[in-house]
Amino acid sequence: MRSLVSFLLLALVASVQAISSSGGNRLLVILEDVAEKDGYSKFLGDLEVPYLYKPHHLLIASTTGRGFDIAYETPKSESLSLFHLGERSYDHVLLFPTKAKGLGPNLTPNVLLEFINAEGNILLALSGSTPVPSSLVSVLLEFDIHLPTDRQGLVVDHFNYDTTSASEKHDVLLLPTPGPLRPDYKHFFSLSSSGAPDGRERAGERSGVVAFPNGIGQTLGQGPLLSPILRAPSTSYSYNPKEESEAVDDLFASGSQLSLVSAFQARNSARLTVVGSADMLSNTWFDTDVKKVGEKTSIKTLNRGFAKAVSGWTFGEIGVVRVNWVEHHLNEEGLSNASNPKIYRIKNDVTYSVSLSEYSWDKYIPFTVPANDELQLEYSMLSPFNRLKLNPTISSEDSTTYSVSFKLPDQHGIFNFLVNYKRPFLSNVFEKNTVSVRHFAHDEWPRSFVISGAWPWIAGIGVTVTGWLAFCAVWLYSAPPAKGESKKKQ
Repeated sequence: MRSLVSFLLLALVASVQAISSSGGNRLLVILEDVAEKDGYSKFLGDLEVPYLYKPHHLLIASTTGRGFDIAYETPKSESLSLFHLGERSYDHVLLFPTKAKGLGPNLTPNVLLEFINAEGNILLALSGSTPVPSSLVSVLLEFDIHLPTDRQGLVVDHFNYDTTSASEKHDVLLLPTPGPLRPDYKHFFSLSSSGAPDGRERAGERSGVVAFPNGIGQTLGQGPLLSPILRAPSTSYSYNPKEESEAVDDLFASGSQLSLVSAFQARNSARLTVVGSADMLSNTWFDTDVKKVGEKTSIKTLNRGFAKAVSGWTFGEIGVVRVNWVEHHLNEEGLSNASNPKIYRIKNDVTYSVSLSEYSWDKYIPFTVPANDELQLEYSMLSPFNRLKLNPTISSEDSTTYSVSFKLPDQHGIFNFLVNYKRPFLSNVFEKNTVSVRHFAHDEWPRSFVISGAWPWIAGIGVTVTGWLAFCAVWLYSAPPAKGESKKKQ
């Protein structure tokens, strides 16, 4: 009996590990010293594979982890390598602050860029008290993410700080959980006061805050692949803490120019997230009592839920859209409506369908387009001839089918059915199907008597033929005058 229970628990652990992330579960954590992981034990414990322990001869399974197989290394470790035989050794990388100016030969900017090009994900945690390694500054510049020129900065706010822990420096910012960038964008980082990453408040609950202690801010370029997750308040600013003058003359940035947590999603859907404060991921600031300026009561921080949402998005546990299948076919009676034909005819009635699923933590769910957004189909040659809205038609437990029916334009050539859906915080959907479109065949043209515009011409032909026949009849049956009568007249 005991062996059967052990087998079932091991099967449970294996299943949780198998569904941990849509992009794999191999996670590399890089710290200055491996012993530092104890300070992030709650955050890392939420990530790692569920484990088995045996107190008092009872086998108990812990299922609090999210199923990542974590390896710990230091930047200068000789065994550290992101690739093996041309393939990724890890699916995700988590970098904590290090005091070294460089990260060694195994973490050069080219290696990190190659890792992202190979669809690997990186979560980068910085600190306001530790200079950022120059190699990381170079990598971030490639993505148009800018840090202070001296590689060190501190974000402070004299109106939104924790009066308990930062009554003098004001470097522990207390911020509300971020909202969506736009109403037509999906958002995964809004939390309720219970820490649930869905943004829904329960009755009687107050909204919590996210603590951002000892952090460095970034400024973002105008690239479409960049998105701020958490922005600084309008009253905050970033300066170099090494400057001992009372008045700060040279500010790196201020207000909403500062992004405290930034996201970059490449065209291959690889993800890079920059967290400006590694301390906000530490045990100290998980579910800690803080007190905002001007308030008498303390509230709990939502750092644990926010860290789960940020790491979950970075490591492909949320916001991953999968295309299950694509189908296009004729929608005409009396014809063969085979799926995905290679050739159509002009003015055919066609139906296009695509099935989409969204990965949400441990399973696929039906993908739903936001209320103010549209999923569109482009029927294009060099430029779109039609741009049509795809409407949901069928929904199941793990997918939604979007479809549209339309008539092909009166133009032959090589055309594409294209779905190009790219939105912040969602993996890119790009589906392109190429088909040929031909003219009408000779036996496919409608008869002239069916076309109303041809009726005057048909009538003209009928009148001409009738008149000619009448003329011939009159000519043939009209007798010539007699010869005698003609001579008498002469």
